[in-house]
Amino acid sequence: MFAIVIALGLIVAVAGFIIIGFNKLRTTDITAQEALGGIDVQLTRRADLIPNLVETVKGYATHEKGVFEEVTRARAGVQAAAQGDDVPAKAAADAALQQALVRVNAVAEQYPDLKASTNFLDLQQQLAETENQISFARQYYNDAVATLNKLTATIPWMFLTGIANVHARDFYEAPAGQQAPPQVNF
Repeated sequence: MFAIVIALGLIVAVAGFIIIGFNKLRTTDITAQEALGGIDVQLTRRADLIPNLVETVKGYATHEKGVFEEVTRARAGVQAAAQGDDVPAKAAADAALQQALVRVNAVAEQYPDLKASTNFLDLQQQLAETENQISFARQYYNDAVATLNKLTATIPWMFLTGIANVHARDFYEAPAGQQAPPQVNF
C-alpha cells in the first residue's frame, strides 16, 4: 500500500513538472513572438510616416526622383518583411529603409526653407520617436529571445522543447555594414 502511494506521488510530481515546464516554455515563446510583433508595429509605423515625409520634401526638391524611388522601394520591403517571421529579412528591410531615410534627410539639408517647415519638423520628431521605439522593441525582443534560448538549452527544460514545440529563435541583429555610418552621395 505504501509503495502505491509513493508511486502515485511520483507520477503526480512528474506530470506536474511536465505541465509546468510545458507552460513555461510556451509562455516564453509567446513573449518572444509578441516582442517580434512589437518590432513589426514600429517598423510599420515608420513606414507609414515615410509618405508624408517624402511629400513634404518633394515640394522643395522635385529633381531628387531617385531618392524618392529608393524610399518607396525600401518602404515596400519593410511592409513585406513585416508579414513574415524571418528575423534577418526584417533586419535587412529595416536597414534599407534607414539608408533611404538618411538620403532623404541629406536632401532636406540642402533646403533651408524645408528645415524650417513645421510639417517637416513635426515629421522629423515623429520619426525620431519611432526610431527610439524601434530600438526599444529590438532590445525587448532580444531579451525575450535570450530568455527563451536559455530555457531551450538548459536542463531540465531542454527535454520538454519537443513536447512544447518550442525551439531557439534568432536574435535581431543589424545586417552587415550597419556599424559604419551610411554614405550619402548625390
